[in-house]
Amino acid sequence: MAVPLEYAARETVANLWRNRMMALAAVLTVAVSLSLVGTALLLRQAVSRQIGQWSDNVSLQIFMKADATPQQLGDVRTMIAQTPQITRCGYLDHEKSYEQAKQVLAGSPTAIAALTPATTPTVFKCQLQRPGDAPTVAATFNAGVPGVYQATSPSRSIHVLQQVTNVLQLILLVIAIVLLVSSLVLILNAIRMAIFARRREVGVMKLVGATNWFIRVPFMLEGLVQGLIGAIAAVVIVLLSNIGVGYLIRHYKISVFGAAVLPTHDLVMTELVVVLIGLVVGVAGSSMAVRRFLDV
Repeated sequence: MAVPLEYAARETVANLWRNRMMALAAVLTVAVSLSLVGTALLLRQAVSRQIGQWSDNVSLQIFMKADATPQQLGDVRTMIAQTPQITRCGYLDHEKSYEQAKQVLAGSPTAIAALTPATTPTVFKCQLQRPGDAPTVAATFNAGVPGVYQATSPSRSIHVLQQVTNVLQLILLVIAIVLLVSSLVLILNAIRMAIFARRREVGVMKLVGATNWFIRVPFMLEGLVQGLIGAIAAVVIVLLSNIGVGYLIRHYKISVFGAAVLPTHDLVMTELVVVLIGLVVGVAGSSMAVRRFLDV
């Protein structure tokens, strides 16, 4: 006996309305847990993009001493040209370096007051073929090269950022998994209550020859709908989060974090993953309930 679509839809809606409070609890739990999953995925992608941008823009900074002579500057330029790992370099003289220092130290008026263009060191900002070579190249320029104050790379800061992000992502995923298990149990209980409420109808349908699938499909669709609605709510939350981050970056002109806003393609793929997980949770919960509590 085939399952008419109209019958399955009508029974699914009836079951959801009959157990609406339990269904609402399951939907909300699915939405919250999948929002955390989506947030963790967005966080990972945003940090990866941001780190990639930072690595591409500046892989190595060579700070010269404030009193470095033109001869020493020329020797460092020659050394840079002879370093195969370096693809190109930009040079900030005293004035440009002083302007950059004022931007970096904008929150410390005392530190800015202690600086002058003449005492601000000049700096070479270099890009490398492979950002991972930055520590090795920096060590070369830090090995007593005349006129060089210090060569630094953001690799250490990037490594710390990656570690913090990994820990935060792990925490979000653990919480999300716990909530997903909770939502699966709630869906299972909602289906169990629907089965209990319709036990007489199920008995009558078996007596008139209804197939197992004819009886099971409405209950399984109920779990599927709960998972889908929760996933759609999570998609909206994740989308609003991405839009909110973009707005804050533009509003406060935090251009350094511009890459943290995901492009449409990456956002759509993340949302599809969230929806897929929601469907899996809904189907899994309803299937477990039907197999355990529906005697057909």
